[in-house]
Formats: sequence, structure tokens, C-alpha cells
Amino acid sequence: MATRGMLIVLSGPSGVGKGTVRKAMFRDNKKRDFVYSVSMTTRKPRPGEVDGVDYYFRSEQEFKHEIATDGMLEYAQYVDHYYGTPLKYVNQTLDSGKDVFLEIEVNGAMQVREKCPDGVFIFLTPPDLSSLKERIKGRGSEDSQTINKRMVKAVEEIKMMQQYDYAVVNDRVFLAVKRIENIIESEHLRVKRVMTQYEKMIGAVEK
Repeated sequence: MATRGMLIVLSGPSGVGKGTVRKAMFRDNKKRDFVYSVSMTTRKPRPGEVDGVDYYFRSEQEFKHEIATDGMLEYAQYVDHYYGTPLKYVNQTLDSGKDVFLEIEVNGAMQVREKCPDGVFIFLTPPDLSSLKERIKGRGSEDSQTINKRMVKAVEEIKMMQQYDYAVVNDRVFLAVKRIENIIESEHLRVKRVMTQYEKMIGAVEK
């Protein structure tokens, strides 16, 4: 039976570039030892986003049905929309021995933290708040009122950074990717993650 995979959770304030960093990490799939778990949302697709690739875009009614039938690992309502992670795919992938990479909102990450305390939790931060606001404005998809809502929310989320294992600054995408890759590599070498394999090895010799 395969050793259960490791859960890797990336989150941070809206506009920090989580999606951009995640896409850069998965650009060359042949070099990746982990798979991306696509989140579900009730918001409308932004230009260039594809259903089943960036998100599963669902109606609010469909999303609430998944909640009612315990089909979500985590979910949260954020700026008038629901976001969440379908549970079945995550469990099946971890059980197969593969690592699962989640890109989720902060509130959702805290739910996962309670259910999967052995996961690796990484908080992606902006260099500063002014650059974060410029990134949100740069989307061109939200009015000033929504942008202000997101900035207020971002400050609240940054205060929650202390609940994470690592903080990675997204000053340059390729540097953020490298930092996250280094974290994942180091986590695989933690004694608590490999000890079970060695205990089995020792047990086989002692029989």
C-alpha cells in the first residue's frame, strides 16, 4: 500500500498572485511530484479562466448541495461568493501516495488546518499593501467598492499569517516558486514524515 501523500496548502490575501504562482509551478507537469486540486467557486470566470482547470464554476445552489452532502473538505464565503475544495478527489489522490497542492482562501485553509494538522501551510504575502492594491486594480474586473472590500479583508487575512508554517513573499513570481519548492522538498525530509517507513524496515529485519 502506498504511503499517504502530503497535503500542501497555499493561501494569502486576494490579489497577492496565488493563481499566478500556482500556474508557474505547474507549467512543466513532468517535473512535478504533486497534483493540483481544483477548487470550486460560485463566482463568474474571469477572462482566460477555464472551468475544470482554474476552478469548477458552479451555481450557488449546486455549491450548497455539496456542503449539505459533506462533499467539501473546506469552504468559505468570500466577498459575496463561495469557494471550496471537493473532498473525494483530495482523499483519493493522497491515498494513492501523491501529494496534493491546494490554492485556497485563508478561512478555508483554517478549516483544513483543523482536519489535516500534518499538512504544510504556506502563506503568500505581497511586498507591501500598496502593491497589493495595484494588483487588484490591474485585474480591471472589479469596481472601487469591491476593491476597498478586498483591501479591508486582506489586512484581516495578513494578521492570520501566524497560523501558517511558512510565509513566502511574492515579489517576483519565479522567486516565490523557488521558495515554495524548497519548502516542499524540506518537508519531505522531516523525520516525522519518514519515520514510519524506517520503523517498517526495522520491523522486517527484527522478525
